[in-house]
Amino acid sequence: MEPLFAPDVFTPLAHGLQHPEGLCWDPLTSRIYCGGEGGQIYSVTLDGEVREVANTGGSVLGMAVDARGRVYACDYERQDVARVDPETGKVETYTAGAPGEPLEEPNWPVFDDVGVMYVTGSLNGAIFRVAPGGETKVWARGRGADGYPNGCMLSPDGRWLYVVQSHPEDDFEGGRVWRFPIRDDDSAGEPEIVVELPRTVPDGVTFDGDGNLYVAYYRPDQLDRVSADGTRRILVDNWEASHLNAPTNLAFVGANLDRAVAACVGEDYLAIADLGVTGSPLRYPDVG
Repeated sequence: MEPLFAPDVFTPLAHGLQHPEGLCWDPLTSRIYCGGEGGQIYSVTLDGEVREVANTGGSVLGMAVDARGRVYACDYERQDVARVDPETGKVETYTAGAPGEPLEEPNWPVFDDVGVMYVTGSLNGAIFRVAPGGETKVWARGRGADGYPNGCMLSPDGRWLYVVQSHPEDDFEGGRVWRFPIRDDDSAGEPEIVVELPRTVPDGVTFDGDGNLYVAYYRPDQLDRVSADGTRRILVDNWEASHLNAPTNLAFVGANLDRAVAACVGEDYLAIADLGVTGSPLRYPDVG
């Protein structure tokens, strides 16, 4: 089956970034934030203007934004989720893990409506739950949270946490996406497989406004769309890496969330496209 789009649906938005991997949209300032492997926190406008607004001193992976426009950046070298004020450049640790279990390669954070953050600990083989203010506990481990948990995203209705499993620990050759029900008592329910992705290394996930799941890959240079019934379609296959080079994460941006931006960690740029859909709004809580 042919991909839904040719690679040239994506065009460069901003160059000069140091291997950007994570990114997020801030509707408060109409900026895209993305990180660099040298600890950079970049601010990127929809016109492609780039500014380095802070530096964590580490290496930045996934990101989220709160209601005050502060950026929460998973940092591979610091082994924490850093809270960054883009206006002042101030960097502080928001969480470094749970009591007795420090974060090991925190990879992706996502907020719910009341300010709870879920963050994957890729080397922990665990998902952490961070209460507003930073109190942290291990929320899930084992099946679905092992095998290098990577990108994560809440379902549009907030009832499920979707988690990318980049390197399953069983004999399956490829990656998976799982989903965990969030119970009424805030505990994790029994996870289930959403889609198996043979011979791939998936990295990030997000949703469009129709509830379709989008999967971005470290390998191959590809983006997929997975419908609610689990049907997988290749969105873009750029095997030459001419427009998308290791597009690890995808975010919908703009006032109407009608553009998709991919972070290309294999290069120095963000790429932007009109995919004919709008994104599902993220949550931007006030966590104090």
